[in-house]
Formats: sequence, C-alpha cells, structure tokens
Amino acid sequence: MKRVGMLTSGGDCQALNATMRGVVKGLYNGLKGDVEIYGFEEGYKGLIYNEYRMMNSRDFSGILTKGGTILGSSRQSFKSMKDPDENGLNKVEAMKQNYRKLGLDCLVILGGNGTEKTANLLREEGLNIIHLPKTIDNDIWGTDMTFGFQSAVDIATDCIDCIHTTAASHGRVFIVEVMGHKVGWLTLHAGIAGGADIVLIPEIPYDINKVCEAIERRNQAKKGFTILAVAEGAISKEDAALSKKEYKAKMASYPYPSVSYEIAEQIKEKTGADVRVTVPGHMQRGGSPDPYDRVLSTRLGARAAKLIIDKEYGYMVAIVNGETCKVPLGEVAGRLKMVDPDSGIIEEAKLTGISFGD
Repeated sequence: MKRVGMLTSGGDCQALNATMRGVVKGLYNGLKGDVEIYGFEEGYKGLIYNEYRMMNSRDFSGILTKGGTILGSSRQSFKSMKDPDENGLNKVEAMKQNYRKLGLDCLVILGGNGTEKTANLLREEGLNIIHLPKTIDNDIWGTDMTFGFQSAVDIATDCIDCIHTTAASHGRVFIVEVMGHKVGWLTLHAGIAGGADIVLIPEIPYDINKVCEAIERRNQAKKGFTILAVAEGAISKEDAALSKKEYKAKMASYPYPSVSYEIAEQIKEKTGADVRVTVPGHMQRGGSPDPYDRVLSTRLGARAAKLIIDKEYGYMVAIVNGETCKVPLGEVAGRLKMVDPDSGIIEEAKLTGISFGD
C-alpha cells in the first residue's frame, strides 16, 4: 500500500485541482488502487498541525475544470519556517513527525517559489518529496511553463481587450495593472496578446519621459488613446538605482496605492492626458483553468505519479521543450526565472511598436 500526502500552498490558481486530479488518477491506475491519499488542509499549516483528511478517487472526480483548491491553501513564509510558532512549536520538526506518524511514502507539494524552498528544506530533512510548479507568474526556474500561468494570461488579456473599447470611446490613456511583483512574464504575455501600446515590467526599469514620448507619438499619429500594461512590480530607473535600504525607506512613506497610480499622475502632469487605472487583481487567479492548463496539469500530475510509483523522490516535475521531465529540487529551489531584457520576445515586441519605457 502506497501512502501519499498532498498539499497546496501559497497563492491559489486555476489549475491546482486539475493537477491533483492528474496525480491521483495516475496513482490509482498505476497502482491498481493500492494507494491511500492524505490531503493536508490549508497548505503547510495542515502538515504542521496534522490537519488532514483521508481521500479517495471520488474526491478528485469532476474537478478538472474547477478553479481554486479543494484542500485550501495558506501562506507560510519560508523565512520564518524555522522559527517556533506562538506556542513554541518547532514547525519543521512537527512536519517531519506528522509525516512519519502517518507512515507516508511521499509528500506531493503544489506551489510556487516560497513553497518550493520549504519543499526542498523537507527533502534535506529526509522526507520523500515531489514538487509541482504552480504560479500565475511563471517564474519557477527549471520549467518552461508553470500551471496557472496561461489561464491568468487569458484573464488579463480579456481585461485589456475590454479596456480597448472604452479607451477608444473617450480618447483616454488607460493603465491596466497586472499581477507580478518580481517578474513580468504575465504582464508581457498579456500585454502583447491584448495589444497594449506600452508594457512596463520589473526586469526593464522605465523612464517616465520615454513613456510619455510613446503616448505623444500615438497622439501625433491620431491614434486617439493609449493602453499601458503595467506589472505590480514595475520600477522606474531612478528607483532601480537606489540601494535596498533607500528603496525600503522610500516605500515606507509611499503615497500611492500602487506604482500604476504614480505613473498615472506623472503622465497626467507631463502630457495633460485623461488617465484611468484598472486593477483586475485577484480575478487573475480565479475561474476555471483554460484548456492549455488542463492538459499541462494532467501531464505534470501523471508524471509525478510515475515518479512515486518508481520511488524517485526529491524532484520537481517540469515541462521542457514540450516534454515532462524531472528536475532535482536542490538545483531549482530559490531561483527565479526572470524575463531577459535581451530575449527574442522583447526584441519582437519592440519591432511591433510596443514601448517598454526604456
């Protein structure tokens, strides 16, 4: 009998359920039903406090198209994972003990970068771990694609599509703020797909004067409106030149809800344009996974099941050049996959007339 634990940690996304379904279907078919599934509730919190429920194949039926996570999720900071909780509990030791009390053969962990670092910590502590790369940011090193990303691109793109008609009707400048604090994959793809005129991402610090010049060029060409796709973590060249200490001090008294509102005010002051900001926010995490993510998640989940059946642990399941593969957790944990400013996709976007404010 194989005993497999499973948890979803960090921010949710559309394809978590689809991926768990892939794992469980793969295990039940590969092991002829000789498997027990222990679902830990609310991410690492469930593993720490031994909050779980026994699950069977029926629990994973009908969830391919269901967004969110049937196990629930929570954010447990990796930085504080080794710190005791408010009652003095050693969280890492508690997770190890609960894993062993249940006699688990493996723990399947679905999550992003922070989740992956804790997964690798548990691997280093001797637990059998399989990690599945979840994030709408697509910023996990070692995989070409993370599940949840394409579904979020679809939603952000749809938002930009909708903005086109109202922007054109009123001759306005519209800023659509897309999720992504550290990397700009989501903003980049949605910006290109949605026909944004200006795309601002964290990897390419912007010059507000260049942004305004791009708007003025469109005005001179009688375009009538301009759409900016701006990542949450977009940063000006001036701020990018600050030390971490200086930047932190500046943000401590930052007067704007987000960078998009600062950019909007600067554009209005410099050009006199009528500027509006739209923030789709957590809509980008919600709803059903799109067909691409359903296929990707099923494949990644099934490959995870194969690794468990073959007793191959300590890996992240990735998709590289269209094929699933295993990547050692220790080689990828803690590494961010950033957008390369000199990459082909940036060059091609610029050739179509998109400005990155640089």
